[in-house]
This record gives sequence, C-alpha cells and structure tokens, in this order.
Amino acid sequence: MKKALIFYACYGGGHISAANSIKECIEKFYPDIEPIAIDFMNYLNVTIDKLTTTAYEEMAKKAPNLWGTVYMKSEKGALARFSIDSNKLLAIKLHFLIKKHKPDYIISTHPFSSQMCAYLKKKKKLPRIKLATIMTDFAPHDQWLVGSEYINYYFVAHEAMKNTLIKKGISSEKVFDTGIPLSNRFFLEYDKEALLKENGLSKDKFTILFFAGGRFGLGKKNTYKILEDIARYMDNVQVIAISGKNKKTFDAFRHTVSKYYRKNDIKVLEFTDKVPELMHISNIVISKPGGLTTSECLVCGLPMIVINPIPGQEEQNAEFLEKSGLAYWIKEDDNPVGVIFKVINNKEIMNKLKNNVNKYIKHNSTREICSILFD
Repeated sequence: MKKALIFYACYGGGHISAANSIKECIEKFYPDIEPIAIDFMNYLNVTIDKLTTTAYEEMAKKAPNLWGTVYMKSEKGALARFSIDSNKLLAIKLHFLIKKHKPDYIISTHPFSSQMCAYLKKKKKLPRIKLATIMTDFAPHDQWLVGSEYINYYFVAHEAMKNTLIKKGISSEKVFDTGIPLSNRFFLEYDKEALLKENGLSKDKFTILFFAGGRFGLGKKNTYKILEDIARYMDNVQVIAISGKNKKTFDAFRHTVSKYYRKNDIKVLEFTDKVPELMHISNIVISKPGGLTTSECLVCGLPMIVINPIPGQEEQNAEFLEKSGLAYWIKEDDNPVGVIFKVINNKEIMNKLKNNVNKYIKHNSTREICSILFD
C-alpha cells in the first residue's frame, strides 16, 4: 500500500481544514493509499510550536498591525533569510519522521513544511517521493515558493494566482488552479426550505450569515455595532449570527437581539459544525476574509461583505475579493450599516456580485487535487 504524508500546522484553521479534507478524500476514494495527517510543527518541537502559535494568536488579537509588518517583512530580507535558515535546521529532524513512514507522497498545507521537504529533496534525501504544496490563501507569499524547483505540484485558489506563480518562474505544468480543499459537505445538495424551517427562519426574507471572528477576539466594538445597527434599522432581513468560541461575543449578541426584539429573525449560535448547511440557506456572508471562509463562500456562490481583516494575508484576501468584484470591504472610515444596506437593497449590485462569484465556483477542489496526484 502506498502512503501519503499530509503536513499541517495550527496557525489558523485553513491549514488544518485543507489537510483533513485531503485525508477524508483519500480514505473515501483511494483504498490503496494510506493518508497520515501530522502537525509537523508540533512534532518538530512542542515548545517552539506553542511559542509561535501563541505569538501569532496574541499579535492577531492585540497587535494586528505588528503581525501585518512581520508577515510582509518575512517575504524578503533578514527575517525571510532567518526563517529559511531555521527551516533547513528543522528539516533534519523532519527527515526522521519521513523515513519512519516511508511515504510515496508528501502534501504540505503550510509553507514551512513545503520548504523543509524541498530542502531535503535538494539534498537527495527524498528519492522518488512526490512533493505537493497546497496554498491556503488567495494571494501568494514568497515563503510558499522557497525551493519551488523541487516541488512537483502547486495547488492554488484561482487562475490569477496561478498566473502570478508562473510569472515568478514556476513551470505552468506544475501549477493547478483547483481552489482550496474543502469538506465534501459543501458540495452536497440541500433542501433549502426545510433548513430554513428547521432554523426558525422565513423563506421570504433576505438571509445574512454573520461570522463574528471567533476565538481571535475579533468580536470588537465595531462588530457588535454592526449587528446592533442591523437589528435596529434593517427589519427586512434575517440574520444567523455565529459568535464562535467567544462567550463575550455570544452574550453581547444575545443582548442585542433581546434589546431590539428580534428573536424571531436574528438567530445567535455559538460554535457550530453546520456551516455548509447555513451557507446554503444564506444570501450573503459578513465575515473577516480568512482563506477557509472565503473558499467556502465562493463554493456556495455567496458574495461577501468583509470586516476586520487581519493585516497580512487576510488584507491581501480582502484586496483580491474587492478587486475581483466578489465582495464589499467595510473599511475604517465607512459607515458599516450604510454599506450593508446599499449592497443588499440594490438588486443591480447583488446581481453583479453573484455573477462574479459564479465565475469562481470550483465544483470539487479536493477531488480534483486528489485526482491530479493519484489517478
């Protein structure tokens, strides 16, 4: 039996979700391949993993502009060189794990594991092993491309990103604009009317799916105010507001719903595993533009209203969405409820957004990636 090692790291949910989606697809459709998903940073050094994960989360919550600076400076210069040199050292230990499992394929959903494996291949430590890199955002960061000549496959979110990689010197034959891997549940058909009824919602009202920012603490005063203004001024809509694992946000949302007597048409949920179903009964999503959420919206044909992007990769995602006509981005000087009101009450704007989104729908990114790799 062949083996596929799938490397991920716990910096945001996109890397983990992509790894899990690939693993599930292999288990379901490729019985002759054993998938093994591993948090490679945790394996390499638990202390470093905890420090870097905590640093990322704390910067994202408390000093997002600092994180944005770190993100941009890690593309070029001293910080980039330090990162690359560190990954070469860590690659030596990663090689022990690879030798233990003897894989035929290594699939990386994080740039650092991609770099490490490319370095090992350069040193002739990975003979006959195919290397694949799955990029989990909507703009390419140069850290993904270190050692690109030793990577056999790059899977990217959209065609413009593919063209960017080709311009950076990567062969067009190994870059595929498949989209980011998602759970198969996003590609199923659902009974929309039954789901609306199950969630206590009307089939005759415009439905907003509102993500508050979850555990990163991005349920800021601005986020609370957006929901409050919708509850106060927009009687013609219904909202599914997801607070995530953030008790403060959940309580604030519930208070808003009670204050404006909107219990019938604003449903507040904590963490939920029903996102595919909820997206299929919604007309638009209000959210920060993480790579995972953005991919899910595009697959479900949903335009976005972008709020609170973390400087760095999420701001680049927001720029891509806005430039491509897939979303409206509420910026610091905007009146949030004014933007939301303009978008959802203007049929021409909504139709244009929907038409643009439909051009980016990927019918099953995960299956396509696996087909390219294994068929």
